[in-house]
Amino acid sequence: MYKDNPLLEKSLKFAARIVKLYQYLSNEKKESIISKQIIRSGTSIGANANEAAYGVSQADFVSKMQISLKETAETEYWLRLLVMSGYIDEAQGNSMINDCLEIKRILIFVNDYLSASVP
Repeated sequence: MYKDNPLLEKSLKFAARIVKLYQYLSNEKKESIISKQIIRSGTSIGANANEAAYGVSQADFVSKMQISLKETAETEYWLRLLVMSGYIDEAQGNSMINDCLEIKRILIFVNDYLSASVP
């Protein structure tokens, strides 16, 4: 299923990167506040998108996709803060932000499409 759905595949790979970032922040940088925030929001993107794929109704699907989009925006914020505060270097941060923005663009497209097609 993941190979057939670019959103699910990208969000799963992104979540794996977020888990590794969390481990790095916790173990190497001894940071516990932002790392807990980003592990929640960064892994929630794909979890909600995956849940949407099995939604019981169109309203359920739309709701989960909107939550996924919100989690993407939150994750982008935490990544930018980690770069600005020096916890991660700019190259690593920009790579993760670019992945996050790619997922965000997909979700915006899906949400816009759904908003236009719902009566």
